[in-house]
Amino acid sequence: MRAFMDQDFMLYNETAKRLFHTYSENMPIIDYHCHISPKEIYEDRRYNNIAEIWLGGRNDDGTYFGDHYKWRVMRSNGVPENTVTGSADPYEKFLAFAKALEMAIGNPMYHWSNLELHKYFGITEPLTEDNAKEIWEKTADMLQNDPELSVRGIIRKSNVKYVGTTDDPIDTLEWHEKLAEIKDLGFMVCPSYRPDKAINITRAGWKEYIQKLAASVGKETLSSAQEVCDALNERIDFFKAHGCKASDHGIDYIMYRPCSIEEANAVFAKAMAGETLTIEEAEKYQTTLLVSLAKKYHAENIVMEIHYSCTRDNNKRMFAIEGPDTGFDMIAKSNCYNQMAELFSALDMENSLPKTIVFSLDHNDFNQITTCLGCFQSDEVPGKMQLGAAWWFLDTRDGMEEQMKALGNLGLLGNFVGMLTDSRSFLSYTRHDYFRRIFCNLVGQWVEDGEYPAIESSLKKIVEGVSYSNAARYFGIN
Repeated sequence: MRAFMDQDFMLYNETAKRLFHTYSENMPIIDYHCHISPKEIYEDRRYNNIAEIWLGGRNDDGTYFGDHYKWRVMRSNGVPENTVTGSADPYEKFLAFAKALEMAIGNPMYHWSNLELHKYFGITEPLTEDNAKEIWEKTADMLQNDPELSVRGIIRKSNVKYVGTTDDPIDTLEWHEKLAEIKDLGFMVCPSYRPDKAINITRAGWKEYIQKLAASVGKETLSSAQEVCDALNERIDFFKAHGCKASDHGIDYIMYRPCSIEEANAVFAKAMAGETLTIEEAEKYQTTLLVSLAKKYHAENIVMEIHYSCTRDNNKRMFAIEGPDTGFDMIAKSNCYNQMAELFSALDMENSLPKTIVFSLDHNDFNQITTCLGCFQSDEVPGKMQLGAAWWFLDTRDGMEEQMKALGNLGLLGNFVGMLTDSRSFLSYTRHDYFRRIFCNLVGQWVEDGEYPAIESSLKKIVEGVSYSNAARYFGIN
């Protein structure tokens, strides 16, 4: 029987062990998509205890911070909501999570949580109900006193070179400005452009958001879809001046319903008047914005990331109580492959297709996405069109292996830009370690099975590339 989570954890062949420990383990991290707070990085926040950094609480504006992956584990163990996201005592929350974690055999959360305890606190024994008090006290002392466990200390300890936060177009980016003034920070923190609220014309709050977007560009109002496009492009210029290298679009599916600007303006006017839109009308407006944004991204060398096939806030009772992003989302089925190809083809015809990473929450999409992206590769950069890493509910061992096998079968796995945390927790960088182990094990097995030659220079290039170098090249990080 193998030891639990030793140095060769998830490395099941000798080639995998060599590749991981020699080439991958100590490579820097480029976390090109996450949801951590630039304000907390600037303030170099210290957490009082592990419940605070793991399970979070409410921000001043009423929204939550914390890891909704962990909240789902707790709910699945019958933990009352007040102990999950409410006002329960922090130790009570941590103990409830420890009890739930013991039941999480087969769940990557079990590995992630214990990897975090190991890497950041030197705790090698698995977290259980029996040792929860001891681990609580040790981690609290270290979080409050260890200089490596402030927010900046955690990022440096994790060997992170680049952090891409997720930011709304109307954001002032004041915390990014302040971070950029710190000469010895040791890592880059850049904003990523997330224009979902302007695009989602059928969602509650869209009309009010358009007014906020207008204010961000010094106008009282925006009177057309064209003016929305112009405002969003102006904000891209502002983001680019603050180091923006990527955008992100969290959409239900990829739509492509081209129309004249006059038609899009008419849809905009109808929505502003409070009238109900048809699906076709909404898609015309959304396509107009998406095409305009993509052209701007290409002009500014900004990567376009697209995340889709997720149905959000499915528990309506809990959504009414807790609000969005609290762990009530699920995998969706989408059928938008033709639209994806049509969108990319239209942009390619005008030489305006940006570097693009496409993520789907449905593993059944991997082959179709990969073959679609293969139609639009170019000499701008190796792997210009990327199948995104196994994301959210798919960042399990099975999900990661399936994504990498699809890319290996139908694309060039060696040009893959690798892992991202997509997390709200500063301790989540161990997910890069988890990914790298799974990747090296997969490659190592192919080598040992005689499916790829044991040419060290080739293997070094592939492993270092997927671990770090490809992302550095792709996002232009020196």
